Amino acid sequence: MPPNPLQRYHSILDGETEARFLQAKKIKVNVRLNRDIQTLWEEHKKALDAGYGTTSSVSLLDLKSELASRSLDDCALCERRCGTNRRGGVKGHCGVLEPRISSSFLHMGEEPELVPSYTIFFSGCTFNCVFCQNWDISTKPEAGATMEPETVARMIEAMLPGKSCATIMKSAKNVNWVGGDPTSNLPFILNVLKATDANLPQVWNSNMYLTEDSMSLLDGIIDVYLTDFKYGNDRCALRLSNAPEYMRIVTRNHRLARQNGEMIIRHLVLPGHLNCCTKPVLQWIAENLRDVKVNVMGQYRPAHRAKDYDEISRPLKLSEFKEALETAEDFDLDLTD
Repeated sequence: MPPNPLQRYHSILDGETEARFLQAKKIKVNVRLNRDIQTLWEEHKKALDAGYGTTSSVSLLDLKSELASRSLDDCALCERRCGTNRRGGVKGHCGVLEPRISSSFLHMGEEPELVPSYTIFFSGCTFNCVFCQNWDISTKPEAGATMEPETVARMIEAMLPGKSCATIMKSAKNVNWVGGDPTSNLPFILNVLKATDANLPQVWNSNMYLTEDSMSLLDGIIDVYLTDFKYGNDRCALRLSNAPEYMRIVTRNHRLARQNGEMIIRHLVLPGHLNCCTKPVLQWIAENLRDVKVNVMGQYRPAHRAKDYDEISRPLKLSEFKEALETAEDFDLDLTD
């Protein structure tokens, strides 16, 4: 019988183990949070490598939160590395200053393994996809509501089995951080997790255009990486998402994510991009990440500015989607239901 690529995720749902962020709260680090940034990163690496404990009151999650917050002074959360002082009110490429939540709800349309998923949508994005299906969220970082981390923590806890909200609706299987893209809001997300003890798996739903430091901050926190692997080459990524060096960055981060957690990879099949994107993406997954779930998605529709780009100005043909699925099956990928 093939291994279950989401085995640990299911063990959390069954109450057999804790979500990673709860474990990070129990790992103590022997460092004062007012130390210089280099010292903090050194202690962070030691804690990840050894998982050591001390009598300190500072947890690994506290340390991650401090490192993430300091990163806003010279922002390099994503690989655009704008270097702006976001805490000083200077916007970078994503346009995000204070985190804004456009919506949060129990999502019933995610992969079967994740449903029902308590999904928190942030405004703003690190990409500029011309065909963005959520363009009303991604292109308007100033939209949505600002909330305190403690408020969002209580919202999450209301989704647990036996809580008042959960008795009216189904309880959540996980917390799903998305957007736009959640990367710009990483410090806020860590502060939310500091404020809750809800044993729910954490899902990072992202384009995976993060820096290695940001990936390191997610290490030991995220249980499932729900990734968006869009392109099979740099040319298409730059043309359609304004994402330089896409393949180097995204393939690196997929490898790191799989080292640190479990994974479901999404690939949205674009019209006219079977040979340049879909087939190379599926081949890369087959050659590099065998023990992951893969969702080949056929729901593309022209949205946002897609009409300005000839090959993606139309819906996906059924024949194109069938060919994409056949390619995935030929590579013997573990497809979602």
